[in-house]
Amino acid sequence: MTIVVAESSWNAHKQVPLIRALMRAPSRTAANRPYELAASSTPAVSHEPLRFTPQWHSSVTAARPAAAPVANVNVDIISAITDRERQITGEDGPAADGPTARAQRHVGKPLTQVVISDIIQGERALTGRSGPVPEGPAAMLQKMLDGGHYTSRLAEKAASSAGATKQQHSGKLDSATISSIADAEKAITGSSEPVKGGPAAQAQRHANEPIDSANLHDITEGEKKITGEARAVKGGPTAAAQSELGKSRSS
Repeated sequence: MTIVVAESSWNAHKQVPLIRALMRAPSRTAANRPYELAASSTPAVSHEPLRFTPQWHSSVTAARPAAAPVANVNVDIISAITDRERQITGEDGPAADGPTARAQRHVGKPLTQVVISDIIQGERALTGRSGPVPEGPAAMLQKMLDGGHYTSRLAEKAASSAGATKQQHSGKLDSATISSIADAEKAITGSSEPVKGGPAAQAQRHANEPIDSANLHDITEGEKKITGEARAVKGGPTAAAQSELGKSRSS
């Protein structure tokens, strides 16, 4: 019993300083402890269903429409260029270093700004102007490039113009005769684009020259390249040039 009383007295003696410290501390009423209320208050329960809106962040951009295919420099385009060149010069055939001759260097290649720049140089050789001729060959090609495709209307116009010229039978390797040679080449290869070094390309090298044995020989060499034959074939490119020569002599 003596031990219990002594222990209780000792514990009470230790608690006196703690009690006094608590009495001196500020009153912890609701007004003095808003932080406790805020921390311990229970938030209102919402009966709204939870909604989750995902926030997607992606570096993938929307796919752009594919650009329309750009035409290669082919027979129809060259014929259209020759038609526009003829409107500038008033001549039946293309000039030696004019737009048509320049275009022939790019046969089979995609129509690009580089090609158009070369055509402008050909126009400059005809006109002496630093820029392209309005509605001339380069302007026509620029419209085609901007539109991204080759319009059949130009092909029809070129074919119509070539058909009108064929009736003249000049006996030269003019645009109409070269077009006939290109058509004969197309019938052999099945392609609308002239073969580099082929009969149409050889004929273009002699553009606006009178048809003679020298340029006929070159056309035949180009023809043998696409046929693999030892000589010109019946109804082929060389025959087309010879036919034009014969018609010019009989007209």
